[in-house]
Amino acid sequence: MADLGFAQLSNWLRFRHLVLIDTLARTQNMHATATEMNISQPAVSKMLREIEHQLGFDLFRRLPRSMTPTDLGSQVARYAQIALNDARHFVGQVNHLRQGGHGLLKIGSIFAPTSVALPAAIVAVKTRWPLLTMEVLEGTSASLLAMLEHKELDLVIARFTLDRHRQLFEFQPLAPEPLCLVTGSQHPLAGADDLPLAELANWPWIVFPTGTPMRARLERAFAEAGMRTPENTVETISLQTTLQLLQTAPMVAMLAEAMVAPDVQAGRLTRLALPFPLVLADYGIITRRQETPGWAAQAFIQALRSDVQARNHDGRPADNG
Repeated sequence: MADLGFAQLSNWLRFRHLVLIDTLARTQNMHATATEMNISQPAVSKMLREIEHQLGFDLFRRLPRSMTPTDLGSQVARYAQIALNDARHFVGQVNHLRQGGHGLLKIGSIFAPTSVALPAAIVAVKTRWPLLTMEVLEGTSASLLAMLEHKELDLVIARFTLDRHRQLFEFQPLAPEPLCLVTGSQHPLAGADDLPLAELANWPWIVFPTGTPMRARLERAFAEAGMRTPENTVETISLQTTLQLLQTAPMVAMLAEAMVAPDVQAGRLTRLALPFPLVLADYGIITRRQETPGWAAQAFIQALRSDVQARNHDGRPADNG
């Protein structure tokens, strides 16, 4: 079987083909795909046969109640999704520019930079380009990097969670992330000069989900102290939920210092006195490898790096004020 060439592919492949592949991969149902694309089911079946004939392999397994992607089909569906997201971004940028705007920049960030570094960079960029629309999404490193890979974001401020990320993305380190243990101000441990480490695991904890760097650091801290990991836990990435729980229940959480500094200063939360430091690896600016960021992304990256460097030069931590 001859290999598929780019010229051959570009001569017949259409965006409608990509939409069909992406939709069918999501719905895994011919009827649902036809409804979403507003065409008949026979038309979907005919178009799929044509695509598979041109590619030279099956994209989907025909099962009695569903159509699941084959191994090759999963790869094709992934690239179809990336191409469609890229096209949507292009259309959005063009329409925004036609209406007099300066484009659209989509940024993903973990929580620590959102307290100081991220807002400062946004203000700096918006001061120069007030008509530039900026969208900011908070989340875990894993979820944000998945969106970056699929071109749903222009850049991410996070840290790698998988080895393959080093092949997919460029990383520019920004700052470490100091962590602390906190409770509500009414917690029995609040204000204790000598923290009874052996009792920590007995309290209810609010933790990040399994697989996140924050969760891994917490588990490592307990292992290094020779203690069992807490079993009475609530898992969430929501800062608002975490803060509310800490203030209304006798719970403990490990969070970035920057995230809790305002509540500690206001007396709503109390930092526990730890005999050992808690620091995560540096977070940084992450962009897609072998793809030059657009002008807006480059301007934002420069503003972000300038702010962090200025804080470091002044002797102020980059992310905890």
